[in-house]
Amino acid sequence: MKELESVLTVFRNSTKCEVTVWEGDAAAPGALKPVASTVAKPVPPDALPPADSDETIVTNGGTVRVASIRYRGLAFLAVGPCLDQSLPEQLYLDLLKPLIVQVYRTRLEVEHTAQELSDRFEEISLLYTIGEILGRTVSLEDAAKTILNEISEIVGSSTGAILVHDEPSNSLSVVAATGAGTENLPAIWVFDPESVSARVFRTEHEVISEADEPVGYVEETYRKGVMLSVPIMWTTPEGGEPLGVINLSGRTSRTPYTAGDQKLVRAIATQIGTAIQNVRLVKASVEQDRLLQEMHLAHDLQMKLLPNPSVASPLAKVTARVVPADSVGGDFYHLFRIQRDCTGVMIGDVSGHGYRAALIMALIMSASAIHAQNTEGPAEMLSALLDSVREELRTTEMHVSVFYAIIDHRSHNITYANAGHPHAFVYGATEKFERLRAIDPPLGMVESAPTELSYPWRAGHDLMVLFTDGISDARNAADERLGEDIVLETILMHKDLPVEEISMHVFDLLDEHMGDIPARDDLTLVLIKS
Repeated sequence: MKELESVLTVFRNSTKCEVTVWEGDAAAPGALKPVASTVAKPVPPDALPPADSDETIVTNGGTVRVASIRYRGLAFLAVGPCLDQSLPEQLYLDLLKPLIVQVYRTRLEVEHTAQELSDRFEEISLLYTIGEILGRTVSLEDAAKTILNEISEIVGSSTGAILVHDEPSNSLSVVAATGAGTENLPAIWVFDPESVSARVFRTEHEVISEADEPVGYVEETYRKGVMLSVPIMWTTPEGGEPLGVINLSGRTSRTPYTAGDQKLVRAIATQIGTAIQNVRLVKASVEQDRLLQEMHLAHDLQMKLLPNPSVASPLAKVTARVVPADSVGGDFYHLFRIQRDCTGVMIGDVSGHGYRAALIMALIMSASAIHAQNTEGPAEMLSALLDSVREELRTTEMHVSVFYAIIDHRSHNITYANAGHPHAFVYGATEKFERLRAIDPPLGMVESAPTELSYPWRAGHDLMVLFTDGISDARNAADERLGEDIVLETILMHKDLPVEEISMHVFDLLDEHMGDIPARDDLTLVLIKS
């Protein structure tokens, strides 16, 4: 341990006292060995006192004071002999022991953090894989097979199947399977009373079937021990729509599926629903004009990824509205309940239009849902988000303007990071709109991480206003821009109304300005009170 050796060396040079640290297993004290020492021949392990005791050992060179330290194992700290005999070794021991304890504590924290990052890396890697599938696959079977193999490898399952609902027959058809016993599996009727897959699809709740529990005759062919069944959901603002079921069995480690396994499969099942919907759209787009129509439908489906404003209740009163343009775009917003007293809000715009922008937007929505719950603040979240989409932004030559804020309702404060998003405001104590300025460029333009700022927030008074440039750049028949100022003036005029009514006034303003002229870009507005 280089850091431990550095601490001992500094201590030796400062106090003229020799120092040694032993490590070992508390159950086998005889296996102790010195891991850091300022002397060539430290006190032998058999001379050390019992665990959880402090003793003085007399050696040829003088006295040595020894104390034990508990961490993940057992350690002993010995101080002495000291060149200066005017002060007792116990005084030096009391001075040094807290520093050594902190060294061990820091080591454990670093190991724990590394394990957490390793676990999260698997989730992000799987999101990358699904994003690639969305961009290159035109076969539903190929997409499902690839995703199933990836999930099986990460969770450690030797058999599994993905079943997709077929509306005409009202049955669950196997579109991908892996492992023994998964060849030519028949469809399962949705109301099959014995099938676990049918029950999971109907109830929209996951099920863990133990090895001795009965399952349907189709599932019996590939169920090896415990089976985890998770519904494949397509999430919309109105709720969830079941699309199918994923079954995993044959646990290679012979251990139960953990809560972490279930959480991961549940998150990925949602992504499978997105993959299924997008692959279906691409498969249906055979002719160019049909493809254009389906792209419009893809944008509508894309908008369904956006959360319902009720996500923020009861901490905040939120309204959010997106009016899509004719083509597929990259506008998005997201809302998060963070711990008990915080609300997270994000708004952004992927540069450009088309299918690539929509895919980047979908990847950002998926990755941010994970990062928002596992980062400390807005700057750290946007930095993690950039790491997740950096390669996609580079290969597509796109960038993303994004604003992310956390409203702490307990401390009455906003912390935010703004990467190139110009239209973010708070109406607060100054009785006018203050811009939450963009001090960093959009994600994908530079390698540096975003910075973080704060702003006071008063519940019951302040209003946060976020919108994309589709609103301020809206054109009328004379090709005149609406502009930012009139939007803020309209909001200010109606600021005391409920947020839903304020939003209606803004879009009435847009309708009056544009008339019959179609929007060139998505129109996105988010308003927040608390």
